[in-house]
Amino acid sequence: MRFNIERRPLLLVLSAPSGGGKSAVLDALIESDPKLSYSISYTTRPKRGNEVDGEDYFFVDRKTFDEMIDANVFYEFAEVHGHMYGTSARTIDAALAEGNDVAMDVDVQGGLNVRRRMPKDALLVYLMPPSIEVLEERLRGRASDKEDQINLRMQNAEREMEHWNSYDFVVLNEDLDETVACVRGIVQAERSSTDRLHVRRET
Repeated sequence: MRFNIERRPLLLVLSAPSGGGKSAVLDALIESDPKLSYSISYTTRPKRGNEVDGEDYFFVDRKTFDEMIDANVFYEFAEVHGHMYGTSARTIDAALAEGNDVAMDVDVQGGLNVRRRMPKDALLVYLMPPSIEVLEERLRGRASDKEDQINLRMQNAEREMEHWNSYDFVVLNEDLDETVACVRGIVQAERSSTDRLHVRRET
């Protein structure tokens, strides 16, 4: 007699304040985990530096984004730092239907929206910076925002970090390798959760 284990796919929601390192962590996770695919978000914000349309984000104007909202294109969407961000429902639903795990890079608003929509499938992980000072240093170090934008992001970051206890896990993002290893361990543990598995006997 053999046992066959079927697993319900998970939706990994990774959030952090702006400059908190979520993109670097997700890139490392996806590169090392063939079972995890990345859901590219739509945004109305301008491209930064070497960002590529269709790889980092799908960049659209506000009129197009609003039309997509009216057409129920988005799984979730939110306004962050004066720009709109949204995740394609078709992309998420197709990946989950095929049994694939999906990773999302969204802010707290988006993360909690996903939790409300998919309470049994969403795994919410929040990356916490070592300090406010380190977070500001990281924002200034990427040299992509003007002073008023940095100030807005810092104000929003302090408000956002107050919601850390709405997430399933919080990871202090001080060392990238350690953070990636920790989040990878969380994902692996969730994949073995009894709430997500169905065990059948086969003769």
